[in-house]
Amino acid sequence: MTTRGVLYVHSAPRALCPHVEWAVAGVLGARVSLDWIRQPAAPGTWRSEFSWKGSVGTASKLASALRGWSLLRFEVTAEPCPSAEGERYSATPDLGIFHAVTGLHGDILIPEDRLRAALARSQRGESDLEAELAKLLGKPWDDELEPFRYAGEGAPVRWLHQVV
Repeated sequence: MTTRGVLYVHSAPRALCPHVEWAVAGVLGARVSLDWIRQPAAPGTWRSEFSWKGSVGTASKLASALRGWSLLRFEVTAEPCPSAEGERYSATPDLGIFHAVTGLHGDILIPEDRLRAALARSQRGESDLEAELAKLLGKPWDDELEPFRYAGEGAPVRWLHQVV
């Protein structure tokens, strides 16, 4: 079963750009040459985005391949398909990586056990329920990445396909 998605590299130092391409190529099984443009939200960094098509699990493989670089901001999405829900990965240097399962319309689907755990922590006074829910929805990552997303409006998108 195949799915498709988009990789958004929101900001990367210039020296890291070829390494990002090599990591993505390793996951997709094909040579990758991304179109890099300057990232105005973080002078001295570059951004790129492209659409991919591959087997279910490709988004998690891409996120895993990129997560080790602390200076990289990125998001990877995968659309739902008949055999799997969609996915979203977001990563920032300060927050690390966030993963969410997404439904047909892009809504984040939060598993019941994670909701119950957040409620229990809140009831025990360990945390604030609003903050717990914001974290489950990825709000801290959205807040940090939003200026980088906005700066990327109008950027070209390139389709890449995984060799199967």
